[in-house]
Amino acid sequence: MFKIAGAIIGFFLSGRSFTGAIIGFLIGSVIDGFKVINLKQGEKGQSVFDYYKEHASHNHEDFATMLMALSAAVMKADGKILKVELEYIKSFFAQQFGPQFSSSHLQTLKRFLDAPEIPLEQICKDVVFRTQVEVRIQLMHYLFGIAKSDGHVAEEEVQVLKRISILLEIPNRDFESLKGMFYHDVNSDYNVLGILPTVSNEEVKRAYRAMAVRHHPDKVTHMGEEYQKGAKEKFQKIQEAYENIKKQRGLV
Repeated sequence: MFKIAGAIIGFFLSGRSFTGAIIGFLIGSVIDGFKVINLKQGEKGQSVFDYYKEHASHNHEDFATMLMALSAAVMKADGKILKVELEYIKSFFAQQFGPQFSSSHLQTLKRFLDAPEIPLEQICKDVVFRTQVEVRIQLMHYLFGIAKSDGHVAEEEVQVLKRISILLEIPNRDFESLKGMFYHDVNSDYNVLGILPTVSNEEVKRAYRAMAVRHHPDKVTHMGEEYQKGAKEKFQKIQEAYENIKKQRGLV
């Protein structure tokens, strides 16, 4: 039921876009089935990742499993798997999928955490095929949230996040903007707007206007509550960065 409804809603919310209908269908499918891949070895001694590659790219209901795999990659990045990171993931999925999120899905996460490697290339390829860039940016926002859940984003986590971002074909400017929100240094506010500290005041204003339009929460109204929450947080960070720069430069 949700597959069809999602496709219709996505079609109209995206301005009668076929891509919007596909995204809506995908999300509806996740709500309908929320199927988790059986990651046990097959009858012929098939490895966990061979099984994944054979099934994940052909089954639209396995989007949640892809998210679990990407989540595991970030959790493992700094060599420490923390309870606070797990709680962040559980909260996100509980908000996103409600009662259909169960302990079996956490078992899927555990299998990825226990595995020696995660096929990021294949997973990200599937995500790129199925989603628009605005959705993938919100996915990166979620992954940065995992990294920051312990209060600090480690350099190893940044490297993994950067790799995932490249594989998801997210523009570097958007990645650096997200990084500036979670990984702070002296240039963080400028990074959020995707500019250098040396640009003119007029360029600062233009960059702010462009980022505000590109990342307005209305662009992901067809996504779940947690995606919308992430979009609003990002939009707020853009506004905060602009206000900080204005104060530093004495702009009105």
